[in-house]
Amino acid sequence: MENMEGIRNIRDYAALSRGGEDWTGAFRAAVDAAEAGGGGILFVPAGKYPTYSIVLKSDMTLYLSAGAEIVFRDDPEGYASVSDVTGEPGDAGRLHCVYAYRARNVAIRGDGTISGSGGAWWAAVREKRQLKGGRPNLICFQECRHVRLEGVTLIDSPSWTVHPLLCDDVFIDGITVRNPADSPNTDGINPEGCSNVRISNCLVDVGDDCITLKSGTEKSREKRPCENISVANCTLLHGHGGVVIGSEMSGGVRNVTVSGCVFRDTDRGIRIKTRRGRGGAVENIHINNLVMERVMCPFVFNMFYSCGDDGKAPRVGDKNAHPADASTPRFGNIRISGVTVTGASAAAGFIYGLPEMPVSGVTLSHVRISMDPEGEPGKPAMMENLSKMKGAGFFIRNARDVLFEHVSFENVAGEIIDSDESVELL
Repeated sequence: MENMEGIRNIRDYAALSRGGEDWTGAFRAAVDAAEAGGGGILFVPAGKYPTYSIVLKSDMTLYLSAGAEIVFRDDPEGYASVSDVTGEPGDAGRLHCVYAYRARNVAIRGDGTISGSGGAWWAAVREKRQLKGGRPNLICFQECRHVRLEGVTLIDSPSWTVHPLLCDDVFIDGITVRNPADSPNTDGINPEGCSNVRISNCLVDVGDDCITLKSGTEKSREKRPCENISVANCTLLHGHGGVVIGSEMSGGVRNVTVSGCVFRDTDRGIRIKTRRGRGGAVENIHINNLVMERVMCPFVFNMFYSCGDDGKAPRVGDKNAHPADASTPRFGNIRISGVTVTGASAAAGFIYGLPEMPVSGVTLSHVRISMDPEGEPGKPAMMENLSKMKGAGFFIRNARDVLFEHVSFENVAGEIIDSDESVELL
């Protein structure tokens, strides 16, 4: 392929690889040559390529052939700051492993593997060691248009695995993401503030949420909605949540479809989470034709999410009504149909809105939920003062216009629907 116009074989730059020990210079030279030539394909043949960050540019495809493995080094000192690429002093943090900034028509394709060598990064978290600049994401596209990620296998990410940030027209198809189940914050695919995103035919097996839709916190410099999103035909394993919205949702998340997916051994299935102060609205969410097996709780809508910065502030956990304003989050118009759940352990579902802003307009239709009588107790949602549950039904507080239509339950211990006067069922 090295002789074909527009294709640059990374091995043609082997003289810059320090004897094959560090291909950083080789990747940089290949990218510079491609950029000077108006773009093209950076071809990575079979073999192992240790490197630091690879920064892609417009009209460029990183193509990994079968047997190719790009292995990112775990020495923090070898990673520059994101601001070195963006030129923005406010863009603090370590440069990501594969990164593109304000690029158009940028892609990663092929049958090879990208490894983030996450072990050393995870150890720092477990040992509570501060890393100046934090941990890199394995792949981050920032403010890009026409992004493609197809076929590749992504393993052992230091932090989030795939992070499209403020992008438009993102297509992710047929990738495999594998991070150990106990690896911290190794989310699978996290579009944030993106529009027109299609995620399909992926296998995601990670140590945090599998697929998460975000739109920034109240402190984010720019808050754009995450909108017009489809997730289809994916297999989601072991994560804290299968398909998740939030908790960073200050820009809003809307117009989302999730269909034809399988969830297995995830803590939660469909999970929407936020808290006071975040603002934003989650609305027009349509979920259908799912299978869930051995999940702790298949459906969680939680507006008292307590994890992360400011999560322990008194207003977050206060169950009394507060004045509603622009910082009050909203959940509404959520439709769930055609879902089969077997072996759920903690609760069939958990809906907890704010007293000043109840969750509104939730419909479950043609859903079958079977609890596991031998399942382990667990907390279906991360919120203060919540006791563990085992085999519970639907626990609902501060919600209105909630409809159960052709929904069946098996092996529920206690009430099928545990609600109070704060709930209006249709």
